[in-house]
Amino acid sequence: MTVRIGYASGVYDLFHVGHLNLLKHARSQCDYLIAGVASTDMTQRLKGTTPVIPLAERLEIVRSVRYVDDVVIDEHLNKADTWREVGFNVFFKGDDWRGTEKGDRLERDMAQIGVQVVYFPYTVTTSSTVLRRALTLLEGGRTGDAALKA
Repeated sequence: MTVRIGYASGVYDLFHVGHLNLLKHARSQCDYLIAGVASTDMTQRLKGTTPVIPLAERLEIVRSVRYVDDVVIDEHLNKADTWREVGFNVFFKGDDWRGTEKGDRLERDMAQIGVQVVYFPYTVTTSSTVLRRALTLLEGGRTGDAALKA
């Protein structure tokens, strides 16, 4: 029987229930789960933003989640490069990637090395983007309900 080693990459900034859902669902479908936490540099290249939470703290938060067996710093845009360093046979991602250019590229790259891509429902009620937007509004002097409605 083949051991299913899973990999779930993300920035995991402003850790929220969507992150927890991804890790929980991923762990339920593999024997060993590795979480890849995006480096600050990679996040800047990929998303054009700097994480609010420093890398060392994001690593510690994700490492503390009971569903996670190991944590690595993810520094590669091409996940085949990550696979060469880490070694996994199933890659977990939120379904907001499904059918997108980056999702299609991920599926092609993973298929070439025999890694299955599994998507989980994206948690639409909470996202780091929304939380970041709220923080930005609060920093700009707006507070309370007005900041959250904008």
